[in-house]
Amino acid sequence: MMNKKRQYLLMGCFLAVLAVAARVIPGPRTIDDAFITFRYARNILSGAGFAFNPGEHVMGTTTPFYTLLLALVALLFGGPSANFPVISLFINAIADAVTCIFLWKLGEKLDKPMVGYAAGVLWAIAPFSVTFSIGGMETSLYVFLLTASFLSHLEKRRTTTALLGILAVLTRPDAVLLIGMLALDRLIQWIKNDRERTISELIAFLAPAFVWVLFSSLYFGSPIPHSVQAKMEVYRLEPYSALIRLLQHYATPFMENNWGGQISIGVGLIAYPTLFFIGSMRAMRKNPGFWPFMVYPWIYLLVFSIPNPLIFRWYLTPPLPAYFLLILYGLFDLLCSLGKLLQKIPNISISKLSTILPVVILFAFPILSSLSDWRLTPAHGNKTPAPDMAYIQLELYYRQAAELLKPQIKPGERIAAGDVGVLGYYTNTQILDTVGLNSPESLKYYPEPADNYVINYAIPARLIGQEKPDWVVILEVYGRKTLLKDEAFKQNYSLIQKIPTDMYGSDGLLIFKKKS
Repeated sequence: MMNKKRQYLLMGCFLAVLAVAARVIPGPRTIDDAFITFRYARNILSGAGFAFNPGEHVMGTTTPFYTLLLALVALLFGGPSANFPVISLFINAIADAVTCIFLWKLGEKLDKPMVGYAAGVLWAIAPFSVTFSIGGMETSLYVFLLTASFLSHLEKRRTTTALLGILAVLTRPDAVLLIGMLALDRLIQWIKNDRERTISELIAFLAPAFVWVLFSSLYFGSPIPHSVQAKMEVYRLEPYSALIRLLQHYATPFMENNWGGQISIGVGLIAYPTLFFIGSMRAMRKNPGFWPFMVYPWIYLLVFSIPNPLIFRWYLTPPLPAYFLLILYGLFDLLCSLGKLLQKIPNISISKLSTILPVVILFAFPILSSLSDWRLTPAHGNKTPAPDMAYIQLELYYRQAAELLKPQIKPGERIAAGDVGVLGYYTNTQILDTVGLNSPESLKYYPEPADNYVINYAIPARLIGQEKPDWVVILEVYGRKTLLKDEAFKQNYSLIQKIPTDMYGSDGLLIFKKKS
């Protein structure tokens, strides 16, 4: 019979291998925003500085730590010419594998290792986990740092918690939602005379924070990423759009909408918060220190709903590890209680069934439901299995545009675009970011009148008219009621290529060149 230590090791290896395989098999399916971070990292290595456009000190990425980590790893594998999509996949796969192990360990903290293991398996194959890992985003590293910070906090490894916490904040600023609660819990413990290593943990947190704030204030003019302001000012959304999107997400954590449609949202809005509540109450009885993980998904929902930002898909991922774990804990507790109730029924022998059934359901339903989003042969990109939501058709169109433009662009010429990641990375020329993430000058042309929007974004005609870029690359829907109706634009720019697409209701991806 296999000893317990060997069994534990094999289970851990399986979990890690599953997570890595679920990312290596699809291969890189890189998202446009990730290419922005790649370009920052590449410019650091090439000597152009921490900048999207060389010479422009603008913090257009919200993930400085991930950017620096990419640059450091790329330094070992080719420098500026390194394959950043592959490097990011390598970093993200490892981060997700460790997160899976940590979820298992959190289950052990609740005396239910199978619950933690089920959460780890789910995280390994969950579309919202895999998509942004292979998509090159910082999400995997971010979630790893959040989960590691919480586990370290539970284990009272104070200095490690502080260091992991500040790295999480430097990976994405909204990490303060969880790290702030860990700090509050630590303060409560400190008041109760748990003052071990107080100085070292303060130094571990404040020293990196001070270095970054000092550098970013001197280099960029502010430690707050410019992209945060841009995203709040440029996009136009209907009231409560963010809240509605987040509630839909919380109602279908295992992609139930793929097979259950709208009904699954209605059922999930009741079922999953209920299971989460049951799991949370049980967790608090087992380990009161779990309260930050219990509160985090709901604080996250509240904070992202109030300002009503545009909810990009990767914004939906960070609360899921806590949500998965406590939903599964609640489900397991409910099933075990049901089994005990059935055992009390006279003349019914179900002792084995009542023991096995909770474990089977715990694994089978959420895993099979999550796998419903996977496709053996995606419609585009790599023809290896991948989540359907790992959709990069628009990025492929921009890659096509970049290949068309690259031999035609002269030194010093500038491209204006609303989606700048792929174009910036593959053309390596100056970019006028019409959204303003990397080009602050764009923001003075917003807001646009509501009638000028077809979807949630529209390029102001004045922006192009006054900034006079040499090239303009846009989805038709971005300029339908603004740029494409502007007489000055028609006189000054020629359409040289139209790449067919109906993305977001567009009539093609349009490439314009300024007339001589």
